[in-house]
Formats: sequence, structure tokens, C-alpha cells
Amino acid sequence: MKYPFNLLPTLPDVEIIYCPILGAIGVPINLLAIVILSRGNCGLSKCVTCYLVAMAAADLLVVITDVILRWSIIYFPVSFLDITPVCSLVTVLIFAATESSVWFTVAFTFDRFVAICCQKLKAKYCTVRTAAVVLGAVSVLSCLECAPVFFRFEARYVINNLEWFCITKPEYYTSLAWAAFELIHRLLTPLLPFVLILLLNTLTVRYILVASRARRRLRRDSDGEIPSDPEMDKRRKSIILLFAISGSFIVLWTTYVICFIYQRIAFISDFHAPSPTSGTVGYLLQLLSSCTNTCIYTVTQSKFREQLKKVVKYPFAVILRSVKQ
Repeated sequence: MKYPFNLLPTLPDVEIIYCPILGAIGVPINLLAIVILSRGNCGLSKCVTCYLVAMAAADLLVVITDVILRWSIIYFPVSFLDITPVCSLVTVLIFAATESSVWFTVAFTFDRFVAICCQKLKAKYCTVRTAAVVLGAVSVLSCLECAPVFFRFEARYVINNLEWFCITKPEYYTSLAWAAFELIHRLLTPLLPFVLILLLNTLTVRYILVASRARRRLRRDSDGEIPSDPEMDKRRKSIILLFAISGSFIVLWTTYVICFIYQRIAFISDFHAPSPTSGTVGYLLQLLSSCTNTCIYTVTQSKFREQLKKVVKYPFAVILRSVKQ
């Protein structure tokens, strides 16, 4: 079996079933999210909508590259995707799509942190223009950071002057430059984002608890009752969406992060490496994170559910009108 990506050990039998199912679910789910959110009828601010659309688009690219294309390269007969420059480019796209998806989540978490905890900065930072600049910068930097991966591979065979298949160059394992690149890449995805999301959520929770207690004291009337607080209701909805998305990211990436850290410690200290099964579970859960946001929107956002029902019913309504005519 040709395996050009040098990831954690995988179980082919699991992937044969898992990848097609994930691809069949992930593509339509993320497309639905992009269409519904882009219409702007979900009761979310334009700034939040911009981040959520970008996250759905990045997740869609992860499903296309890291699930569909990678699965096709591994399990299908020799094809165009097996040409060395092509499979090298696919690997770059996989890395870039994953990194963009991760850092879009960080950017969204930071935007909500500013909106909730930094009222003076909110008006300037939480805008569509800022969101577009941040998302564009993250996309460009992710592509630039992952571009060296293209030169990590060489051809296994040369047939009629055409290079086929991707194998890792021997110098990748001995070069200090490649070692530095690997260290930086792993810090950027997913170790640093993991820490940042945990830190930002912790600070947000702390601020919310303090602010909620203060607002209750200020708004308590003479009878000891607490009237309804529209600002807190609005903030509560924003918090639920934020924690659902970032919490899902943390939960689904935890196994991958733990396996990666333990693998590095085992390599340095001569411990037993993690089992292939744990590596596979972590990797598959990481891929699953690219399909969960739409489910989160459906559970947490009533207006998104309404729009989803309309989109799902629309084709059937068109068919019924055609039959009646």
C-alpha cells in the first residue's frame, strides 16, 4: 500500500469504512452550513457569520483533501493523483486546510473573547472588515507555512520521464532544517491553538462570572427579584455558541494531541510508543471535528434550525409544484 503522508499509524480496515462515510456526510453538511449562513437570516451578527462561513469552508476543504483525495490515493488503482507533483500538492493542501480550520477556530474564539470581555475594543475589532483581514491573513500564512511540505517528497518510480508516487526524502529524517520545520508546524497545529483556546475560554468564563454577579447586584429591585436582562440573554446565546464550537474542537482534538505529545516523549525517553489504535482513534476524531459545527449550529441556534428546514424542504416543494402543474 502506498502511503505518502507519514501520519500516525492507521488501521486500513477502519479507514475503508470511516473515510467514505465521513466524506459522504461532511461535504453536504458543510455546504448546507455555508449556504444557510451566507444568507444572513440566522440572527447572528455579520462579523460572527463571516467567521462561521470561513470555518465551514475550511472544514469542507479538510473533508475534500484529507478524506476524499487521501482515501482515493491510498485505496484506488494508479491514477492522476499518484503523479509525484500531484500527490505532493495534495499533501500541502491537506496541511494547509487543516491549519486554516484550526486557526479559524482560534480567530473566532478570540473575536468572541474581545466582544464579551473587552468592551472598549469591541467596536473597532468585532467588524466584518477586521474579520475579513484576519481570515485572509490566516489563510495566506497557513499556505506559506505548509508550502515546504511540497519538497518533502521524491518519486518512487520514473516511467517515461514521468515521476510516480510520493516517498519521503531520506534527508527529511536527518536535516536540522526539516527538524525545525516539523517542530514549528506541530507547535502551530495543534499545540499552540489548543492552549490558546483553553486560555481564552478560561478568561471568558472568569469575566462572565464576575460580570454576572455585578449585574445581578445592580439590577436587584427592592423586592429582591431580578428583572429580565436583555444584554445578559444576548451574551448567553453568544457564549453558548462559542463554548459549543471551541469545546467540540478541544474534545475531538484531545486524543490526537495526547498521542502526539506522548509519542515525542517516548521517542526522547525510550518509552513505549502509543499503540497504532490510539493514533488511529485520535486521527479519526480530528477528522470528525470537520463535520460537527453544522450540528452545533442546529442544536444551539433556533433560527439556523428554521433555515435548515426551509433548505431541506425546498427541493421537495419544487417537485410537488412541478407534479401539480
